[in-house]
Amino acid sequence: MSETKRILVLGGGFAGVECVRKLESYFPNENDVQISLVSEDNFFLFTPMLPQVASGTIETRHIVIPVRTLLKRTKFYEAEVKNIDPYGKTITLSGTKEKRGITLHYDYLVLALGSQTNFFGMDKIEKLAYSMKTLNDAVVIRNRVIDMLEQADNETNPILKKSLLTFVIVGGGFAGIETAGELMDLLHDARKYYPNTEKTDIRVIVLEALPAILPGFNEKLAKFALEKLHERGIEVKVSTKLSSFSGDEVIIEDARPPTEDSAKEPSTVNAIQTRTLIWTAGVTPVDIIKKSVFKTNRGGIVVDEFLQASDFPEVFAIGDCCYIIDPKTNRNLPPTAQNAESEAKIVAKNLRAIITNKDKEKFVYSPRGQMAVIGKRSAIASMFGIHLHGLFAWMIWRVIYLSKIPRLDKKVRIFLDWAIDMFFDRDIARLKVMREKPVEEFKELDEVDDVW
Repeated sequence: MSETKRILVLGGGFAGVECVRKLESYFPNENDVQISLVSEDNFFLFTPMLPQVASGTIETRHIVIPVRTLLKRTKFYEAEVKNIDPYGKTITLSGTKEKRGITLHYDYLVLALGSQTNFFGMDKIEKLAYSMKTLNDAVVIRNRVIDMLEQADNETNPILKKSLLTFVIVGGGFAGIETAGELMDLLHDARKYYPNTEKTDIRVIVLEALPAILPGFNEKLAKFALEKLHERGIEVKVSTKLSSFSGDEVIIEDARPPTEDSAKEPSTVNAIQTRTLIWTAGVTPVDIIKKSVFKTNRGGIVVDEFLQASDFPEVFAIGDCCYIIDPKTNRNLPPTAQNAESEAKIVAKNLRAIITNKDKEKFVYSPRGQMAVIGKRSAIASMFGIHLHGLFAWMIWRVIYLSKIPRLDKKVRIFLDWAIDMFFDRDIARLKVMREKPVEEFKELDEVDDVW
């Protein structure tokens, strides 16, 4: 009997789940190939629909799928990765008061730990701003918006009222633009229940440091999106960077490169009175990847054409935590679900090739298209060289993303949410969700070898 091969996948996002499911299809009954998956959460989160959760279009639980329902023969661990030792080929999972720490051994390792919000070293903003990365973030933002409506409706000071109803979003990429559109929908739909709140009291502002929104998108579609956002009352300030945020005031500066004439003049600085800052200005690989012994570039693990880590050929990196150059732009590939899934499929194929002594396949970046919702019944899409916008693009967005939901019951629930949203008002109940407390590690427990 051949020696057992242990494949360990870290991360339960798009990359990790896709890789495990492909591996299961390649090794459906082989007992000499053991597959394990580690994730901090026991669910797979469909992140492209987070803004719709924040706006109340989709119910919170409908975009989360329990990981165990997606697996057939993979062993699953819900735990935080504490240490990665590629020399000893071991992974240490953190222990708490309720569970013991575990050490897992592997023959092949797939790193798909994803990313975290990148605040570019601005610690104060990190503490005061809201982010849009997790399910909890979406729920907290929705509660915040409704709370501001409640406070503003009974506020007699017009200046303070304006600041309560001003929402600033930093980042003009997909997440920022979709969040802005969904929040404006929520604010306008909910306003009818707040008799002292006028349409002119509400402001949603998007700040983008680059000269245009939706970088990497077709220029004409990005321009269409900008026009639609302005039509809906969303203020978009391009070539504008955030300087600071005190909790009640945002300071912004001109981000345009200085010219000979402008260099002689002081930089333009303006202030926006607001109590809510939402940060969607980028992501960075998680800390455990940055601090690892692997060769990294901008925090991501440097990989070869087969997605194998430098110096450790038995380790693969995919998704947001790896560093791959797009030959067209000479920049790192964008951290999208589409790229993560494509990389996961190649890694699964290459693992099968290694185990069965066949040739590996190189990863070739081939984007299939881009889509973004920019507000109620309006979207932009670019697929196979065809550029679409408006209602038709919005319908295509819904069809494609609904098809990507892994389980039929979740597809039906989301479809019903969308149908209900067409005929009924959104729920404006504010659920009091407590902020997450940091998990206190109990103690350094005895290591437990994973027994197959």
